[in-house]
Amino acid sequence: MADEEALQTTTDSEEECSFSSEEEEELDDELLHFEERFDAAEDTVSNECKNDSEQMPAAKRARTLSWKAETDVDRAPQTLRFLPAREPGPQLSTADAHSPMSLFKLFFTESAVENLCHNTNAQAARAAAKGRKYKWTDVSVDELYRYIGLVLYMATVKMSSITDYWRQGSPFSLPFPATVMSRDRYRTISWNVHMSHPDADKENDKKRGTAQHDRLFRIKPLMNIIRLACKAFYHPRINLVVNERSVACRAKREVTPYMKAKLTKFKFFILSDSSNGYTVDFSVYTGKNSFPTDRGLSYDAVMSLLDRKVLGSGYHVYMDDFYTSPKLFTDLFALKFGACGTYRDQRKDFPKTAANSLSRSSSRGSIRWIRDGPLVCVKWMDTQVVSVCSTVHAAYTGDRVKRKIKAQHTWKAKSFPCPSPVTAYNQHMGGVDLSDQLLQCYAAQHKTMKWYRKIFLHFLDIAANNAFILHKELLGNMTHYQFMEELIAELCGVP
Repeated sequence: MADEEALQTTTDSEEECSFSSEEEEELDDELLHFEERFDAAEDTVSNECKNDSEQMPAAKRARTLSWKAETDVDRAPQTLRFLPAREPGPQLSTADAHSPMSLFKLFFTESAVENLCHNTNAQAARAAAKGRKYKWTDVSVDELYRYIGLVLYMATVKMSSITDYWRQGSPFSLPFPATVMSRDRYRTISWNVHMSHPDADKENDKKRGTAQHDRLFRIKPLMNIIRLACKAFYHPRINLVVNERSVACRAKREVTPYMKAKLTKFKFFILSDSSNGYTVDFSVYTGKNSFPTDRGLSYDAVMSLLDRKVLGSGYHVYMDDFYTSPKLFTDLFALKFGACGTYRDQRKDFPKTAANSLSRSSSRGSIRWIRDGPLVCVKWMDTQVVSVCSTVHAAYTGDRVKRKIKAQHTWKAKSFPCPSPVTAYNQHMGGVDLSDQLLQCYAAQHKTMKWYRKIFLHFLDIAANNAFILHKELLGNMTHYQFMEELIAELCGVP
């Protein structure tokens, strides 16, 4: 870890506070890949697509150009039978005792931490061979757990800099960190924590520019363990949410369209349970060739997270307009996954006709819809036009929402018709907010110049958050703060 105070000390080497020549080159492949939010070839309407729509058969053209109103009856597609591969919920015995630390260790197992110690010690030896001057003794499993406990403590108790946690003689002094380990020891571990072996990193770096090069090599050993644990110890309920999450890292590079204030953003694609925010699975985006198919980033990201053999079938998947496309939804329906999400009118294969559609002058609560097989596209006038499509719901089943409107200089609540897909989307996409809120409450995000260390901290967040959700599902007798307090005490060896 290289915080602002560390950058000013003589013990901070060039490796800790800047990128080596190898890593400067590696950044071109691994970091600067967010110039565009979506694949233009997949997600925008091309001239070829427009020509195709003009040349389509008359019957299909008539069907796609006919918007219907809420007074027209729509029938939902055949209900998909919910057949989960396992009983939804925690895959742990309620008869066993489950402490916060035992649940956290489901994700950061002792064998995984032992491997972390081995690679961290190897990285420290490599740094010493290069002439680094700080004192180092090999880190043990128990000590690395204590280090993780301090990282989570700092996420819970906020201070302006790392050194403040060890500052003495101040009204704001904190006695706890010094009882766990010294400041210098904490910093040297932060600088050297490594998820892969440095020698293996070197071999992988030689393959840069070839198909054999693995851009996620430095994080993959721990990432694979955590992903397997996320899926092994909890099975999601029927409503799932696909979303993206960004992890920012400081880098001495030129600012690009997806970098602000020299913060390079890593994109995680997250699959979570809408009911509680549990992270079921995730993937890390490393560029346009990250996924095996070429149907566009949004399509491939969703498909990479939905494994029917692991999950089962009959799930309802909610997503925002970045992912939604007719091709994705119809393919998911063929795999027995229902889907619902907002969409962008300009994307391929969505209705483009203006005949009988909504306009700016449409009254609030107006609804228009088009059905094409299992897929229904709905437009609803709220304060502005809302576009949602679904393979789960009928267009309108009588749902209503209340909105405040101004009449005769006073605000009054008035009821308006609301499409079923909009109602369900608003209800279940709240799982995204819940997951992000839980992560941000006690996020272990220190300043560091190494991208893989930043992702290591995010892995800690995922593990602690999922452990809390498991504890809540099994016992439900602790608040988030109480859970973190007990977890930190156990990790740090407090009796």
